Amino acid sequence: MTADSRQPGQGPTAPVGPGQTRTPKLPLTLTLLGTLVILGTYVAVLLTQPANLGIDLGHTTLWVILGYLIGGILLAAGTLPLIPRSIIALIPVAIALNIVIGQIIGNVTPVPLYLDSIGTVMIGVLAGPAAGAFTGIVSNLIWGVTLSPSVIAFSSGAAFIGAAAGWAARLGAFRTPWFAVIAGAIAGVPAGALGAPVAAYVFGGGLGSGTGGVVAILQAAGLEMFNATFAQSMFSDIIDKALIFALAYVVLRTLPRRILDRYPFTDHSLPRRAAEPVPVG
Repeated sequence: MTADSRQPGQGPTAPVGPGQTRTPKLPLTLTLLGTLVILGTYVAVLLTQPANLGIDLGHTTLWVILGYLIGGILLAAGTLPLIPRSIIALIPVAIALNIVIGQIIGNVTPVPLYLDSIGTVMIGVLAGPAAGAFTGIVSNLIWGVTLSPSVIAFSSGAAFIGAAAGWAARLGAFRTPWFAVIAGAIAGVPAGALGAPVAAYVFGGGLGSGTGGVVAILQAAGLEMFNATFAQSMFSDIIDKALIFALAYVVLRTLPRRILDRYPFTDHSLPRRAAEPVPVG
């Protein structure tokens, strides 16, 4: 193997000797720093737990959004060099899909779901965890800067779902519809846990018309703000991610093989017979 050997469509790699592999240090450092900033912000929200929800959220909201914004930028910078070049042209399309559907579901319909990570999950399935995480982060950052600043605070969940889609694909979850649904439901549990404290302690409950309605109903039934928001997050995220992973499975099955062949990572999601090379001779 030469120092310039690499898979077609992959980003640049550091020179290595025979039999060695080396991951660039800068992307890993940026990714680690971004993760630490986001985790630190998340823990700070859990520890401070603003008691005056809905009354004086200005300073709390500002430092939380700044923490997730800085962490998101660092994570995006760290994951970008790890993304296959062949998928970069599709990422803007995926981001637009996330924002448009998310805006409609969150602000127009009473559905207590999000459906704002369809593009993120598709990128994760097509190109792997790093590409999925990058798409989720950048999607929330662009969405937050242009339309809804509160979305920035949920960047950690968006990054996790993109990475989880890639991890699930690597395990073969998208080879069967039921495996995809189960993988999505499982991914929804930590996604809900990541978003619930921010929604409760910073924004006073569910932000969408549908999710906010569920929180209000649970509070009327006697649950405290955090418990109501956490229950809503678990309910919504599990169903939401199971549905999105199922949709990703359907889209994957409808794409022509010539398109899938552009993204080698999809071999993990194709039926085993289809993924195996056809013998010549």
